[in-house]
Amino acid sequence: MTATAAPPEAVAATDPPVHKPSLRKRLVPYWLLLPGILWLLVFFVLPMIYQASTSVQTGSLEEGFKVTWHFQTYWDALTEYYPQFLRSLLYAGTATVLCLLLGYPLAYLIAFKAGRWRNLLLVLVIAPFFTSFLIRTLAWKTILADGGPVVEVLNTLHVLDVTSWLGMTQGDRVLATPLAVVCGLTYNFLPFMILPLYTSLERIDTRLHEAAGDLYARPSTTFRKVTFPLSMPGVVSGTLLTFIPASGDYVNAELLGSTDTRMIGNVIQSQYLRILDYPTAAALSFILMAIVLIMVTIYIRRAGTEDLV
Repeated sequence: MTATAAPPEAVAATDPPVHKPSLRKRLVPYWLLLPGILWLLVFFVLPMIYQASTSVQTGSLEEGFKVTWHFQTYWDALTEYYPQFLRSLLYAGTATVLCLLLGYPLAYLIAFKAGRWRNLLLVLVIAPFFTSFLIRTLAWKTILADGGPVVEVLNTLHVLDVTSWLGMTQGDRVLATPLAVVCGLTYNFLPFMILPLYTSLERIDTRLHEAAGDLYARPSTTFRKVTFPLSMPGVVSGTLLTFIPASGDYVNAELLGSTDTRMIGNVIQSQYLRILDYPTAAALSFILMAIVLIMVTIYIRRAGTEDLV
């Protein structure tokens, strides 16, 4: 005997009633987001609008500035200070590459080889943050001082001959040269590269490495085919966290460089605090932001990942 199916009305009658959340509960996520939205509005959006209006003003500090929609300020700022823009991007790009070359092996070591020393190594990575950015940079003035041990070793190894030929140093001097600025940038932003890399590498299932070994893959092949592709979110995040602040940095160029190594951040700082040309300073800031935003967008698309750590 075959059982007869219950009519749809009977099935519907036996389904438990669906209780829709109240309006108050549905609004809870938005209330939780409200403080962050207000923070961004007050400390990011409103200052951006103010700076945008400042960039199209004309006048002086004595007579006052007025909005005259003078967009020529952007073109004048770009044509006058384009060497500082190029220098900033070059220094930031060089420091980012060095941070990646130095940070990836260290992050790999911490993630896969450190064992019980992992926490200690992580603390050592973030240890520079225990002191101020200014003190860390000033320390490099002593490290790279003329006649110091570092300069003597570089001279003995004839490294300074190569860097002088590349235009990174001047004779036997390292301080007040592009090399000193790049060293400062690399040191100060290296933790921003290591931590995202470590986070991505630590997520990788080690059984994938074992599977690659079972398929007779060499360690270099395993790294190239498995480890590095899976760590790309960390690579992208680390390079962005290094390049973006380094391109607008002015402390390292101010303390470790000279007038020939001024970056665009030094120009903006000078325009704001010394020359008091607020429209030009605001225009330079927006030009830098636009350049970095375009470069970051292209880089993320070419990297093939948007899964940032």
